[in-house]
Amino acid sequence: MPLPFVGVGKSCTIQKITGKDEVRRHLASLGFAPGETVTIISELGGSLIIGVRESRVALDRSLAGRILV
Repeated sequence: MPLPFVGVGKSCTIQKITGKDEVRRHLASLGFAPGETVTIISELGGSLIIGVRESRVALDRSLAGRILV
């Protein structure tokens, strides 16, 4: 299931990152990798605030949709 469908306040584990190599490398540099636990903190103006590796990252819904949980 894509990350944007999880819902605010829920935690889940990343199963797979889809997209081109450039997109996957960018997400990996932000801490998004298979096996990592992420939490949807809030949704603000079409973007998601996501907690990963003790930090908060804002991603737009299309980029967050590349993260499968």
